[in-house]
Amino acid sequence: MNKQIVGWDIGGAHVKLALLDESGHIQALAQQACPLWKGIEYLHGTLADLAGQFDLQNCRHAVTMTGELVDCFTSREQGVNAIVRVVCEQFNAEQVTVFAGLRGFLPAAHIQPADCMDIASVNWLASLMWVAKRLPIALFVDIGSTTTDILLVENHQLKVQGFTDYQRLVSGELVYTGIVRTAVMAIAQEAEFNGQSMGLMAEYFATMADVYRLTGDLNEVHDQTDTADGAEKSVSASARRLSRLTGYEFSESDLALWLAFAEQLKTKQTQKISHACVRQLQRAETGSAIKLIGAGVGRFLARDMAADLGLEYLDFTDLLPSTAKTNVIDAADCAPATAVAYLAGGFG
Repeated sequence: MNKQIVGWDIGGAHVKLALLDESGHIQALAQQACPLWKGIEYLHGTLADLAGQFDLQNCRHAVTMTGELVDCFTSREQGVNAIVRVVCEQFNAEQVTVFAGLRGFLPAAHIQPADCMDIASVNWLASLMWVAKRLPIALFVDIGSTTTDILLVENHQLKVQGFTDYQRLVSGELVYTGIVRTAVMAIAQEAEFNGQSMGLMAEYFATMADVYRLTGDLNEVHDQTDTADGAEKSVSASARRLSRLTGYEFSESDLALWLAFAEQLKTKQTQKISHACVRQLQRAETGSAIKLIGAGVGRFLARDMAADLGLEYLDFTDLLPSTAKTNVIDAADCAPATAVAYLAGGFG
């Protein structure tokens, strides 16, 4: 049997994969846009495309997901079953296992209705379990395109308050903000602009991707979501979209205004996440130095926050046996996919 293993993280907007060889070395990493909310056929197409790119038919497959939440499914159970079914149609079902949180991995061919809630939206838990294997104490911060996970490890144990999305929103371990898909109106209703404090328009005029294109933080390869107006992703077009929030007439000559506006919006999102980090740090019982582990395509914010919080920063890739960057996507960009591959493969 070919012992290569593929870790899959199937979300509502992207599919991510991590391919490991039999020794646990990363052979390939990928993130591909997949608007699953438009229909299950998009997942069929994405899996087929990635399987063709990386020759995955003879591999073992370990799957985690959040895509069961999208609008085309009426329940988590329906979503989990549909996603597992598509993976099994693309690959040999006997080679597919599904991550069920603290229960470990279940054979895809034998998933029961009672298993679905353990499978739904636990990709963060795979990442945290890997962190806990590698470090005695840590604050794990995964800032993605849509959401942020903030989770505590002490004595190699998971200090988790919530396991469902509802519980985690209550505990503050899930913060629904990300650096690409989040609407700017979800970050700020008021701002300082052009020397004055003002309210902003609560319209879907711009996303945080527009902000980070202007600040220069957004890696083009992570910028896979359509813009709010369907127009191009240039700095000028991003500034124009941001201008609509203020009602101020856009002019190319006012670029400095929009750059300053973008920096302020970046600060507001950073503060939102930083406050949530402090909330979790206050739960720590040990006096030992806590390392902040950054993951996700927005972890440039985590690196800055670690400095502000007086914490040592480590990248998720620093916790892996092989940290070689195989292409423009790296392992920390795809932390849950990487983690499920390592956990299912018995590495570590």
